[in-house]
Amino acid sequence: MLDIRSGDPAPAIQRAASALEAEGGELELIFLEASDASLVSRFSETRHRHPLEATRSGIQASIDEERRRLAPTRELANHVVDTSGLSIGQLKDRLFAIVPQETRTDDLRIDIVTFGFKYGIPLEADLVFDVRFLTNPYWEPELKPLSGLEPAVRQYVLDQPAANRFLELVTELLELTAPAYRAEGKGQLRVALGCTGGYHRSIALAQELAVRLGQLEGVHVSLFHRELGR
Repeated sequence: MLDIRSGDPAPAIQRAASALEAEGGELELIFLEASDASLVSRFSETRHRHPLEATRSGIQASIDEERRRLAPTRELANHVVDTSGLSIGQLKDRLFAIVPQETRTDDLRIDIVTFGFKYGIPLEADLVFDVRFLTNPYWEPELKPLSGLEPAVRQYVLDQPAANRFLELVTELLELTAPAYRAEGKGQLRVALGCTGGYHRSIALAQELAVRLGQLEGVHVSLFHRELGR
């Protein structure tokens, strides 16, 4: 167990990685983070004290110092997950999506994340696409309570000419860049699709995008809908 009160944990992690590599293994580091607002709220709700609070003027100062100390460790991480707004179940699903699966070692893993702009952009995303240019099913009374997983919502979104063209362009972009990412040694690409609430348009498009990207050679696709449980 690493204690941030003793300073930067990055050197200890690097030593552990070197020892594991010497034995033929490989360390894969998952770094969890959250927005300042989320962290302050969590400490307030649980009434827990921040480990650094005894030497700082308050919770915000402690969080700032923690970020400073953990910055080198964050740079070492293979995966950075923004937990802001996630329930325990959603976090579990997100972590399970990261755990290595039975794929070829040279595959590029594309994680598609849907989100709502009003809840914040996923900090771990490599590419972010704003799909609020499409007509919103939210304003249709019969579609408002349904998510983008429902056939009626998907049809409403995908029947828009701009939706199909968007999917063509994004698929073409990733088809072009995936081999280059693999050649540069990048094993994972996080693609985020966002609409206002992350419940209708982004989910409908992500489902279809996953199908299209799954047909590309050397690509493994996973889906995560951040706001679905709200």
